[in-house]
Amino acid sequence: MKALKDGVAAYATELMMTAGAALVSLGAGMIYLPAGVIAAGTFLLAGGVLSCLGGGKA
Repeated sequence: MKALKDGVAAYATELMMTAGAALVSLGAGMIYLPAGVIAAGTFLLAGGVLSCLGGGKA
């Protein structure tokens, strides 16, 4: 159980950013579906770039 808490704590920022991006994309998709798809793609691209550029322990 402690390992699960430590894992969630380590990735809490990424999980919150992912949830926020999903909700923004969902909201845009509820207004106009292609806008939601474009927003989701943009967030995925930005997340990939930030993941590649992000630090971390090697």
